[in-house]
Amino acid sequence: MRKRIKPRTSIAVAVRAILAVLVIFAVSVGVFIYSGVYNIGADRHHTRSVAAVMQVLRERSIKAHSGDIKVPSLDDPQLILKGAGQYAAMCTDCHLAPGKADSEIRPGLYPRPPNLSQQRLDPRDEFWVIKHGIKMSAMPAWGFSHDDATIWSMVAFLQKLPGMTPAQYTDIVARAPPDDDMDMGMDGKTAHGDEHAGAADAAGPGTVGVPMSAGSGREPADAPSATGVPLSLDSLTPQAVPLAEAAAQAFHDALQKGDRAAVLALLAPDAMIREDGHALTREAYAADRLAADIALLKDAQITPITQGSMSMGDIAVVGSERDVKTTVKGKPVTVRSRELLDLKQSGKDWKIVSIQWQSAAVTGE
Repeated sequence: MRKRIKPRTSIAVAVRAILAVLVIFAVSVGVFIYSGVYNIGADRHHTRSVAAVMQVLRERSIKAHSGDIKVPSLDDPQLILKGAGQYAAMCTDCHLAPGKADSEIRPGLYPRPPNLSQQRLDPRDEFWVIKHGIKMSAMPAWGFSHDDATIWSMVAFLQKLPGMTPAQYTDIVARAPPDDDMDMGMDGKTAHGDEHAGAADAAGPGTVGVPMSAGSGREPADAPSATGVPLSLDSLTPQAVPLAEAAAQAFHDALQKGDRAAVLALLAPDAMIREDGHALTREAYAADRLAADIALLKDAQITPITQGSMSMGDIAVVGSERDVKTTVKGKPVTVRSRELLDLKQSGKDWKIVSIQWQSAAVTGE
């Protein structure tokens, strides 16, 4: 009679066999790792199967960790401007920019970073990756040195970057605020400072002067502006966004006619007016400066020189240059004024969300 194997005995044998296989596997892996046979060099790429597994792991991990992130409004032009400066300072060597096809470091990076000037990603994914970085890649965790607001500014800019022309990119970087939160290098300059200046040079010479609204009561100066960067109009094209330019002209006309209600109607509730190195809210401008601007422009002779615009989704930038002949402290003066308006479309209307003014005395005046 054949002896029957008890079920418990067969299970114990199977468990011992599995444990033996796992031990052998673990020892083999340890020997492989410790031997140094695996080539860790970035110039020796993964096999296709390993690369595919790593890509799925990376993408699923990012999605799983970023899914609950709440995305704030990313349409504020000043937020986008700040992000442009951050991107220019920290990202272009790896992720490129309009008109920049390659960099010295990029060919040697593995995995190859995405070209963010050509693809728009989920803003939640972008925020999470910028803040936390990615293991075993060249992507650092910027959250150690940058707060969430700064990281969101970069995300806001990245949502606008694809489709920008090189001239538009150069212009927006030139207009970006100074990058104060980057560590200083050995020469006392920031990386963004160098590229910021380079962008301004590429954009061409501009009128440099102390930012001054018409109503500041101050004579124009020839000294550099508070930001050190002239307002560039080079990337703007006449009638590129006709309705936005019409709104800008209506704003100018209302100021000169003294129509206070029309001026305020064209300013968005969260509009910011930047002049003389200071930023004014819509309410502060209405209370402190608007009346003086209207009074000074009432009898001014204004000669338009140029006006143009460019589209950035539901945001439009309108820039203009004008000669303004007026009187300051009883003396006739002529100033050449540059203005950049950021406008946001709301239905069929365009509202001004940001104003920047720069003026300088006309040579010979």
